[in-house]
Amino acid sequence: MNRVINFSAGPSALPLEVLEAAQKETVCYKDSGMSVMEMSHRSKVYEEIIGETEKDLRALMNIPDNYKVLFLQGGASLQFAMIPLNLSKKGSADYVNTGLWSKKAIAEAKKLGKVNVVASSEDTTFNYIPKLDSNKFDDSADYFHITLNNTIYGTRFTKSKIPDTKNVPLVTDASSIILSEDIDVKKFGLIYAGAQKNMAPAGVVAVIIREDLLDIAKDDILSMMSYKIHADNDSMFNTPPTYSIYVMGLVFKWLLKMGGVPAIQKRNEEKGKVIYDFLDNSKLFKATVAADDRSLMNVPFVTGNPDLDAKFVKESSNNGFLNLKGHRSVGGMRASMYNAIDVGQVTALVDFMKKFEKENV
Repeated sequence: MNRVINFSAGPSALPLEVLEAAQKETVCYKDSGMSVMEMSHRSKVYEEIIGETEKDLRALMNIPDNYKVLFLQGGASLQFAMIPLNLSKKGSADYVNTGLWSKKAIAEAKKLGKVNVVASSEDTTFNYIPKLDSNKFDDSADYFHITLNNTIYGTRFTKSKIPDTKNVPLVTDASSIILSEDIDVKKFGLIYAGAQKNMAPAGVVAVIIREDLLDIAKDDILSMMSYKIHADNDSMFNTPPTYSIYVMGLVFKWLLKMGGVPAIQKRNEEKGKVIYDFLDNSKLFKATVAADDRSLMNVPFVTGNPDLDAKFVKESSNNGFLNLKGHRSVGGMRASMYNAIDVGQVTALVDFMKKFEKENV
């Protein structure tokens, strides 16, 4: 059976080279005599795997020495609670509401303290990044939270829109944008990202946290919720998601081989140009996001006719373009073009869209 082109928003496509490498080592990893899935996380072999995975992530993102890298479980959703539990001093934080996941983060934080929603784009179904007024920032907030890329709605904070929060630690959910473009880690106190979009299979979340933030949490914090405990134990306080971390390491090797983040960012910009240029000139399809805030990872689009949208989703699937149906909260279509998707695959999708347009206009 031929592989389809998978535009899923997550879990998403992995590079074929990575899948083949994992397939080759499934039964026996190097000369260990066993699969990574069977391997003790305390073994020397596995310690080398997780250590090299961290080293490569540090290289890819230029992570400074005064930041810890953690590989945890619970996905980004658990981070919505871990962040206020670990970073709260006064019990107040600033949030920007740009979509479903930021709403969920806000809802969790409200259970644990006071939340100041600095800005929101909910008024137009989150199709833009709101302008931030620094006069609304709380200078005494424990932290300031943004969602760097909004998977469902297809918006992203470009570099010029990332706020300067001065002495307040800037925290971001980077799940659907990490390693797709350059991120200046030094601007953030904490970056977290579920791996199942751009880094690995589901099951692991990466947390990059500045060391001075590790000592804020109260002593009575639950052990599994403590960044400091996980950092002190090198992500081995409990059994980590060993296989997901192993595949993550393979993805990092693939990225380094490709030329690192600068090279993959250039490729992602090329993919974005291919599909957005078509959408901006199409007689049938329309991009739904404000031009200045468009994501390179998640591209929502519509025809304006729900029946025609459904027809397109069905026919695209029949032609090998899978998971193009938009999120249930917004409808339409969405092409998620993470790092594993190449320019040729996006061009093939656009060619199919042109054909569909010709047949349906």
